[in-house]
Amino acid sequence: MNTYVIGDLQGCFTTLEALLARVKFRRTHDRLWFVGDLVNRGAGSLECLRFIRRLGSSAAVVLGNHDLHLLAVAEGFAKQSKLDTLDPILAAPDRESLLDWLRHQSLLHVDGAFAMVHAGLMPQWSWRQAQGLAREVESALRGSDYRALLAGMYGNEPLAWSDDLRGAARLRFVINTMTRMRTLTNDGEHVLKFKAGLVEIPVDQHAWFQLPTVRRAKRTLFAGHWSALGFLEHGETVMLDTGCIWGGALTAVRLGDGKCFQQPSLEVSTTIDSVALRRD
Repeated sequence: MNTYVIGDLQGCFTTLEALLARVKFRRTHDRLWFVGDLVNRGAGSLECLRFIRRLGSSAAVVLGNHDLHLLAVAEGFAKQSKLDTLDPILAAPDRESLLDWLRHQSLLHVDGAFAMVHAGLMPQWSWRQAQGLAREVESALRGSDYRALLAGMYGNEPLAWSDDLRGAARLRFVINTMTRMRTLTNDGEHVLKFKAGLVEIPVDQHAWFQLPTVRRAKRTLFAGHWSALGFLEHGETVMLDTGCIWGGALTAVRLGDGKCFQQPSLEVSTTIDSVALRRD
């Protein structure tokens, strides 16, 4: 049995099918982990959701910012941008079951020596604390009052973590960290508008994975979200967003031997500006 960790899909279903053929994926024997952003910007978002949901226990998913955006749009708490491609999902006959399934996915997935999150973790969080905070958000998103979470999750503040944070501010910070973060200031504050590469990071900021962390059990963490980096291994962190949606590739890493597989993008779009996509 093999497990493959796959980078940001963003609706690139055609490329996903080709990647799975490349690795000779066997549904009855292998598992797939997805680092979030299953949907949006690509033409196959509906197909991606249906396929992954059908995988059942053969798949593990963490939510990305685009996945949460879909849920917020569906509930009327956000509007689609001109680059969004969510209408096929919102108009689908199985819309409600797909959205309910999506609400029940994780924010952080930990399994033995490996873990997965969409964007990143705060350097001062232990594994135990990070898992506890993820469960707080997951519980709110899966509960009967999930609309309150979606209504209050937008916004960049608070910028810094405090154990004293409570309520919507606490949940929003955890969501921003795990689904939107790229860089932190020297004081440990989020800089959520930065989207360029490592060489362009200002001197008063650092990539979240470059900062010293608290003592944690040795564990490889897979993340995505930061397409300007491409495939990057830094210590025990592996970044997997290789920009399939804007003409890059879709990347998978096989757990166990760490072998990397890449499928060049097969997505075709005549309406979406790839430069704009890269900046998102």
